[in-house]
Amino acid sequence: MNLKETIFTLTNADGIPGGEFPAAEIALGELKKYTDDCYIKDGSVIAHFGKREKGKPHILLDAHIDKIGFVVTNITDDGFLKISNCGGVDRRILSAQQVAVLGKEKLPGVICSIPPHLSSKDDEIPEIEALSIDIGLSREEAEKLVSPGDGVVFDVKCALLGESEDRITGAGLDDRCGVAVILRALELLENTEPQCSFSVLFSAQEEVGERGAKKAVYDINPDIAIAVDVSFALTADDSEVKCGIMGKGPMIGVSPVLDGGLSKQFISIAKEKNIPYQIEVMSGKTSTNADTFSVHSGGVKAVVLSIPLRYMHTPVEVISLSDVENTALLIAEYLRLTVTLKN
Repeated sequence: MNLKETIFTLTNADGIPGGEFPAAEIALGELKKYTDDCYIKDGSVIAHFGKREKGKPHILLDAHIDKIGFVVTNITDDGFLKISNCGGVDRRILSAQQVAVLGKEKLPGVICSIPPHLSSKDDEIPEIEALSIDIGLSREEAEKLVSPGDGVVFDVKCALLGESEDRITGAGLDDRCGVAVILRALELLENTEPQCSFSVLFSAQEEVGERGAKKAVYDINPDIAIAVDVSFALTADDSEVKCGIMGKGPMIGVSPVLDGGLSKQFISIAKEKNIPYQIEVMSGKTSTNADTFSVHSGGVKAVVLSIPLRYMHTPVEVISLSDVENTALLIAEYLRLTVTLKN
């Protein structure tokens, strides 16, 4: 597979929480290259590999497939659209952004902005509900194409940064790059036979409370769960103590809610196989689907592998292609191992 093009295709697809189908359909098509046992359920994409055997764990590979966006709440008398957030949108950067409204047809729009010569330095950042979208239509025209409840996404396409073709920017790399990680791991495993059964979950509605993971984990009922997500990468105004560094490999999570032995096992594999990695220490919850997996039923051993990402929950998220590749390599090496259940 062309990893860069796969990331571009997945990330450019629409798919806010509750409306994941455009991205889910693309991901399902990719999964069908490796198994016939795959399907979409409640917005999540699920696939199964291998036969469960006593004494060997069933492993879950997860990345969420929804991305942040907005929902139309009302159409004003002047034809402007009022909105609310669908996921944790950074409202500091919203004014004057280009968006696409997912109505009866896809409509271009812009989030209204007050010109600087009419604003004051004391103006506060507006709440999202105070913003409006201009689609260039009257109310009567707008109501023919848009209804309350329709989704809105940033109208941004993926692009390369720099000359190395390693840095990618786009809206929705959180967590479409995680989906690409798992697809790449499957490709790496194509000519090998893992010593355990496993399932793939591209989960819906993570950005609104891990809802897809909460539902799917009951059906899959794994023994071990690997959540692939993104975490904060170092920027010019932050600290190396708090952030990962782009280009230095996946961030292996260490947290009270994760399985310490599993985290150590991934660190050991990375060292043995010379795969670059970083450690991400979290003092509590991880804010990923691993939090849900770890308390399913009697408990699931969970770990988080995160891709360092800059400018999270904005239209200009940035990742390193090499980090995606190395995360996939680490997962593939883990699945090649003969793993036995331990109490």
